[in-house]
Amino acid sequence: MPVLQVFDPPMCCATGVCGPSVDPELARFSGDLAWLKAQGVEVRRFNLARDPAAFVDHTAVKQALAERGNDCLPLLLVDDRVAVEGSYPSRETLAALTGVVLRKLALGASCCGPSPANSGSKKSCC
Repeated sequence: MPVLQVFDPPMCCATGVCGPSVDPELARFSGDLAWLKAQGVEVRRFNLARDPAAFVDHTAVKQALAERGNDCLPLLLVDDRVAVEGSYPSRETLAALTGVVLRKLALGASCCGPSPANSGSKKSCC
């Protein structure tokens, strides 16, 4: 499995649930990273305010910061190659970048098959 490294801009926490208001984008992204970990992807996350050495020690990150400043953050690397910069990608994008298959239920489907509305049957499928 690939290794995903996330280099966040300076902030008090990575979850987005600290401070006076919750950042829904950070909360969504944190959930997506937890999902990736559950799929077997190794995820490493660094915050510029708390882990500055990680930013300096990685050549691609140091170069991006020198050229674009904090505007390049968040910066995501997959297997040490820059994959995304300047935004938090969707779960679909994260899955594609890491080779994880993203399964979605079809509309009208349930955990036990097609819904009665789509099957022509009046019986419940569950």
